[in-house]
Amino acid sequence: MRELIETERVYVEELLSVLLGYRGEMENPALAGLLPPILRSKRNVLFGNMPEIYNFHSRVFLHDLEGCLETPEGVGACFLERKENFKVYECYCQNKPRSESLWRQYSDCDFFQECQKKLEHKLGLDSYLLKPVQRLTKYQLLLKELLKYSAGGCEGTSELQAALAAMLHLLKSVNDSMHQIAITGYQGELCDLGRVLMQGSFSVWISHKKGPTRMKELARFKPTQRHLFLYERALLFCKCREEHGEGADKTPSYSFKHCLKMSAVGITENVKGDVKKFEIWYSGREEVYAVQAPTVEVKTAWLGELRRILTSQQKLLKGLDVTHIALQSALLKELV
Repeated sequence: MRELIETERVYVEELLSVLLGYRGEMENPALAGLLPPILRSKRNVLFGNMPEIYNFHSRVFLHDLEGCLETPEGVGACFLERKENFKVYECYCQNKPRSESLWRQYSDCDFFQECQKKLEHKLGLDSYLLKPVQRLTKYQLLLKELLKYSAGGCEGTSELQAALAAMLHLLKSVNDSMHQIAITGYQGELCDLGRVLMQGSFSVWISHKKGPTRMKELARFKPTQRHLFLYERALLFCKCREEHGEGADKTPSYSFKHCLKMSAVGITENVKGDVKKFEIWYSGREEVYAVQAPTVEVKTAWLGELRRILTSQQKLLKGLDVTHIALQSALLKELV
């Protein structure tokens, strides 16, 4: 608990030093000559929503944790109570590639060198911009340690387990959303598709049935590699491409190929001859996609999420039917 609280205090101090010592100094007339003009309008790109993250931790979460020093059994509940607040990290991480790109272009400018010197930081700004991502990862490690030293069934253990699950889910959501921003070629707004729930690479066999004849693609027996993005309202098929770059600067992008609306999707959970395969079919099997997961575990996870979406879709349709019947009944009564 002491490690959790002490590292939280350090984290809050580091965020403040960056916001005052770099972001705030962009407004300093004395340093105006050292700052490239284009950076003046790019503060929010470089720092993302770090001010929002700082406000949450300094005003709320640090105090929550300090209140648990003498009663550590309450720390799990702290994380659970603030679960929604932690979503500020999704926005920060989605912006991270843009921030890193900007930093690579201007990291050598005199402004950043002068700020680092005044702050007496041993590390450059890029290391401090990585702190929120590192802190998010650190929480799940600390929660695992707290669980390790908690007796089974003791007060607060179930909340600790739930808190760990919530933080691991947040890390997965952050990772998925960071992949999402690399999608190119989609005509429309991705936000209209709902939250991205899953993403991953698969081997896909495609067949189409149009009119009275069944047409198979020439490559039916040779799979295509596709990166799938599962949203609340749609499933996107993309082709993964590697961008130009060296080493760590090499990042993938995803060329949009096809979109299936979840309202017209069906699944066949088992395909004969391959335990890693399942089928996704569309519009009464007019289009059939045989999907091979890299592992059985990945297949199970995707089927679980697909089942959940399809079940909720069915409930929604039933609800609409009931509402429609009720409206018809009310209208008939009015007419009588």
